[in-house]
Formats: sequence, C-alpha cells, structure tokens
Amino acid sequence: MEIDETGDIDFETFCLFSRPDILCKSFTGLSELRKLGLFCDVTLIAEERKLRAHRVVLAASSPYFNAMFTNKMLESLMEAVELQEVNFIALECLVNCLYGQELRLTNSNVSNVLSVSSLLQVDTVTEACENFLIRKLHPSNCITVRSIADKFSCPKLLQAAESFIEKNFVDVSVSEEFQQLPLEGIIRLISKDDLNVHSEEQVFEAVLRWIKEDEQNRKGDLPTLLEQVRLCLLPPQYLSDRVLGEEIVHSNIVCRDLIDEAKDYMLMPERRKQLKSFRTAPRRCSEAAGLIYVVGGLTSTGNSLSTVEKFDTVTCKWTPVPPMTIQRSRVAVAVLDSHLYAIGGFDGTIRLNDVEKFSPKTNRWTRICPMNVRRSALGAAIMDGKIYVVGGYDGNSSLNSVECFDPHSNQWKFVASMSTMRSATGVVALNGKLYAAGGHDGMSIFSSVEAYDSTNKQWRFQAAMIVRRCRLALSVLNNRIYACGGYDGAAFLSSVEVYDSCNNQWNFASSMTQRRSRVAVVSLGSKLFAVGGYNGLVNLGSVEVFDPWANNWEVVTQMEIHDGGVGAGVLPRIS
Repeated sequence: MEIDETGDIDFETFCLFSRPDILCKSFTGLSELRKLGLFCDVTLIAEERKLRAHRVVLAASSPYFNAMFTNKMLESLMEAVELQEVNFIALECLVNCLYGQELRLTNSNVSNVLSVSSLLQVDTVTEACENFLIRKLHPSNCITVRSIADKFSCPKLLQAAESFIEKNFVDVSVSEEFQQLPLEGIIRLISKDDLNVHSEEQVFEAVLRWIKEDEQNRKGDLPTLLEQVRLCLLPPQYLSDRVLGEEIVHSNIVCRDLIDEAKDYMLMPERRKQLKSFRTAPRRCSEAAGLIYVVGGLTSTGNSLSTVEKFDTVTCKWTPVPPMTIQRSRVAVAVLDSHLYAIGGFDGTIRLNDVEKFSPKTNRWTRICPMNVRRSALGAAIMDGKIYVVGGYDGNSSLNSVECFDPHSNQWKFVASMSTMRSATGVVALNGKLYAAGGHDGMSIFSSVEAYDSTNKQWRFQAAMIVRRCRLALSVLNNRIYACGGYDGAAFLSSVEVYDSCNNQWNFASSMTQRRSRVAVVSLGSKLFAVGGYNGLVNLGSVEVFDPWANNWEVVTQMEIHDGGVGAGVLPRIS
C-alpha cells in the first residue's frame, strides 16, 4: 500500500486484476446450467430433435445467431428455432464446443460438422475441419473433399484439394470417385495446365478408362474429351497404334480430325506457328513426380566431394543422401531404371573409370562394372535403355571415344568414336540420337555439334551453336535441346541457346541470372533447373529455374552441403 504526502491512499496501484481461468470457469458453469436446463431461453430443433441453450452464448459465439437474435427477426421472439437440413449430432457437437467442451472430429462426422459451422459462421471450427480434411487427403477421397470445399465455400480446403488432385492425377484417375465424375468434372480436370503427368499418354488413358466405365452412355462424349488431350505431345507411334487402334476413336470422324491435326503438327514443323493452340502446349506441373539429386563436386578449396543431397521442388527442402563410395568432381550423372549412376570423374588425385549406382529404395550406393577408359569432365545420356558416356579427359588428353553400358549384361562396350576429341562437352539424347555439343580438345573450344545415330552407328555433324562453349550443360525440354552456360575462352557465360532438331537450327533463349560454367542442368516439371557452377570467381551453390511460359530464369534455392561443379539427375519419387 502506498500513501502520498497528504496521507491519502493511492488506489490506482490496486485497480488491475486478471485471472485467465475465470473465463474458462464461467463457461464451465454455463455448460452445467444448460445441462440442468436452468436459464435456457431458446430451443434449437434439427431433424425433429431438440437442444436447449442460452441465446446470449449462441449470439456471442456465432454471427449467424447474433444476427438472428439482435436484429428483431421473428426468431428473436420465438422460444424454439428450427434449423432446416442440419444434422442434429453435428449441431449438438458444435453447441457443446461453444460452451467450452472438446470437439472431436472424425472421418464420419467432419463433413456434417463443417456444414453446421459454415452455416453458423463459427470460423474457428470451420478452420479446424478444413485442416482435418487437408491432412486426410488421399487419391481415393480428394474429389469428394473438393466437392465439400466448394459446397461450403472453404477456399483454403478447395485450393488444397485442387492442388492434391493435380499433383496426384495418375493415382486419382484410377479411383472410383474419378470414374463417377460427370462429364463437366472430367473436362475441368483434364484441361488443367498444372496437371502432373509424366506424359500426355496418361491423360488419354484416364479418358479412355472413364469412357469405358459406361461406354454405352459415354462414348458420345469422347470427341469433347479428346479435344482436351494434347495429342500433339503424344509419341507418333503411340498416337498411331494405341489411340487410333481404339475402335471408338477410329470410328468417330471428329476424333480422327483431331488426330490428323496432331499428325500435321508432328510432320510439318514449318506450320507449327499456325497450328499453335493449348493442345500443343506441354503441361506445366510434373515436378511432383521427381526429386533432384546433386552429386559430388568441389569444395570451396578445390577438394573433390562424395556428398549427395536431394531437392524436393514441391516443398523446397533439401535432404542429405548417403554419400558415394568415392569422392568425385567433374562427374557424369545418369538415371536409368530408377537408379542414379555416378560415372567417372576426378577424386583429387586420378581420373576415374569407377561407376556406382544409387537405389532410392535401399538408400545405398553399389559399385558396378567400371568403364574401359578413365574419364573426368565427360558427358552421359540415356538412349535405348542404355547409358552412353562421351569424351572426357583421361589425365593426359581429351578423348573422342564413346562407351555404352548395358545394365542387363553389366558391361561397357565401345561404340563409334566422335570426329572430334571433346572434354567438358554437353551430352544429351533426343529422338533416338545422341548429341555432343561444344567442349574443348585442350587447345580449342568448340561451337560444333555432332550426333550419333544408334541405327547406322555413325556420328554426323549438326548445325553448330551460335557461341563456342566448354563446361556447358545440355538438357531436353519440350522436345528441344537447351545449351546452358559454360566458358568461351574469354568469359564465363550466362547465355542459353535452344536447338530445334526439326529445322536443325540454334537460337538464343533467355539468359540465366548468373554466369555458370561447370553447371548441371536437369529438366523437371516442364522446367529447367540449373544447379551450381562457377562464375569465374567463386563456386556457386544457387539453383535457378527456367519457365518457358514466362521465358525467364529465377533463383529458387541454395544447396545446403554443396558448392558448384556438381552432377545432377532426377529420380522418381518412391510411393
């Protein structure tokens, strides 16, 4: 107690008092009064069952009841208020919650509770229901959840369900819910740009399954649905054998016209600008299907690394992966049969012919048959179910030799050599040909490009790049080859070129945000990811992505345990 100079007590010192548990005890008391039926002044009726309550509690907790009881509506004077099309059990659970009792959400009651909370505008309960359903999303229920979200105007849940359906389309398309969708629902879904599919074949197969679920009544809808399938992106053999091989397709003149349009697009590249439509545009969201693995590389002090990490483009998170058995920089990476191969490289002392592969199922690296030649700064690509390694440096000179690995025989065999010795070359496979672009022979840096045809087993020169480049990366996106970064002998490059095999021509594309030599580039989700590299001063740990729709590059993340000079590959997710 404080007394001022006049002897009066200063009461302001004692006027503050707070007990957080009072509110809880008050509602506990109100709940007990309700159970005893004391001071209850309204009866709620749902499904011909009655529930007693206090208007003041309902009005304080629910904007719906607040408006009903305070705006001189007819119900404000009524002793009993009937709620139409409201589940009584859900209503009782919600009212109990308003009185401070625990609300238990289950698979069987969440839809009804969400319905009541949306009606009564109890946002905290609605949000709890949304979060519960988001955690429960599954290919077998996501279409129903989306319908619930739409019905009760839950934007957060609607967005989550939409995204889940898009990213898990292949699994969703074989569900019973998908088969029972009306035509409008199928059209809305398969027309999405963000549909996550490995290839357009999966969209066609989904449409075909839906039609055949009730073929007699649905076959007339096939032309409408086939308009949403991007037939121009199907492999020609699949289009001819599988699509046209279906009698319900072949017998429909509208379907045949759509297929003829796709054939024209494939056979006459010079007319593609006139034929351009949404049916020629690739889907934009297949990144959910794979993870980017980053392998080896160099430390900031120039030492080779055995470390490996993977990047999830959906969650934007990096996760460590068991290291390789050997330290490797200037390593080639390839993905075959869901295994990641680390091929050759430099361990800090010698060039390597050692090869090992990583299985995401066992989470282990395993040594396999070594190459015939030691190679660092080599290129690798997959063609016809085999791994091809091209050029490189053996410690003495650049190489023009090429080897092919057959996983069934576990052997490496030489194939025809290139016309040019190429170290630090870019290598990629496209449409049955193996391309080697740029590189150097120890004296000169090249802009030249040559391609190997496994049918005639010969290398032939193709159109040269606009810029000479070594330490570049090649990757395929939308049936075109992108040559990214590198070094031209005077400057480290951020420029990018794109090659169209139909007209045998290179053109500039948008440049990366940074200069990158020794960069690794992979294609995932209809986008390119440029990983690491060297800008002439320091190794780069950043990753940037190219969106062909926006036609720009953007830095999206930073590697966690790597600097530049890494190898990279994309492995499918393990379900």
